[in-house]
Amino acid sequence: MRVRHWQDIASLAVGVWLLVSPWALGLSGVAAVMTAVLGAAVVLFAVEGLWLPSYLEAWCEGGVGLVLVLLPWLTGFANQALASRNSVLAGLFVLLFAVWEMVDDPELQSRWQAWRRTHLPH
Repeated sequence: MRVRHWQDIASLAVGVWLLVSPWALGLSGVAAVMTAVLGAAVVLFAVEGLWLPSYLEAWCEGGVGLVLVLLPWLTGFANQALASRNSVLAGLFVLLFAVWEMVDDPELQSRWQAWRRTHLPH
């Protein structure tokens, strides 16, 4: 297996952190469950990106990252500072790595250029 995007490895590390952080930080309730579930999603998308590189997995990772950023307010644990910081910071990293991967992806760049040539006036 040849690593095409280093960002997938970085996202995998963040996903593993999210999986263990409920126990490492002593989180409980919905904060612990949702953090672990979304961490598993990040791990799955990162492994998929390592195994079958595609810009589509970066879009999915970016979506999970955005949900992680908004999670404390969506699920009502925004008043738990440690859980909120963990979710928001991890989400920002996942989102950053996903966007960075998309910017670096030649397949996505060629699709974007083809779309621009056919849909935008010259």
